[in-house]
Amino acid sequence: MTKKIAFFLFLAVSFLIAGNKLNMEWENLFDGKTLDGWEQKGGEAQYKVEDGMIVGVSKADTPNSFLCTKQKYSNFILEVEFLVDDRMNSGIQIRSNSFEEYRNGRVHGYQVEIDPSNRAWSAGIYDEARRGWLYDMKNNEAARNAFKHGEWNKYHIEAIGNSIRTWINGVPAANLEDSMTKEGFIALQVHGTKESGIEVKWRNIRILDLGTTNEFPQKIISGGVK
Repeated sequence: MTKKIAFFLFLAVSFLIAGNKLNMEWENLFDGKTLDGWEQKGGEAQYKVEDGMIVGVSKADTPNSFLCTKQKYSNFILEVEFLVDDRMNSGIQIRSNSFEEYRNGRVHGYQVEIDPSNRAWSAGIYDEARRGWLYDMKNNEAARNAFKHGEWNKYHIEAIGNSIRTWINGVPAANLEDSMTKEGFIALQVHGTKESGIEVKWRNIRILDLGTTNEFPQKIISGGVK
């Protein structure tokens, strides 16, 4: 897919969603009651359901933990709200994978950072267990200032073709072009730490699945997205 085609497809998606002209349906990835459809990988942090939220609780001296969707996604729009303790580093994995042949199943892939530290790189894109930072927030002061300490924050994430874009509380953040991984699961991270009992919470997790890279342009053009 060329950059010009990708650009026009982005415009098409934006207008069609805004105008509600396609029969697109958001899917809730979390039913508010159970962790059905999810599985834990990596470390031993605790994940539990509480008052309609998924709560991740840190466990000292365990590696990064990930609560992963059993289903994989390629092109999509993802929205999620989160509330994080200022002592916790976390993130939302997208197009991520776990293969036995890669570092004994280590979860790796794109991560939309949750960073309540003074650095304030929330909504930047980090490549977990692979290449490191791909798009940080050091040159985006508006996005850095959009993070709300001690309050619920909202991410809007678009992964379409080679483009990955993020918004935090409605403010544009990362805008990355990268072709390394086309498909993978979505996951909620509890970062490894020396202290147990630190929490990060997620709610209202929903996805608009646009299908595989090969399906996506035809779906938009034909209006066949369901």
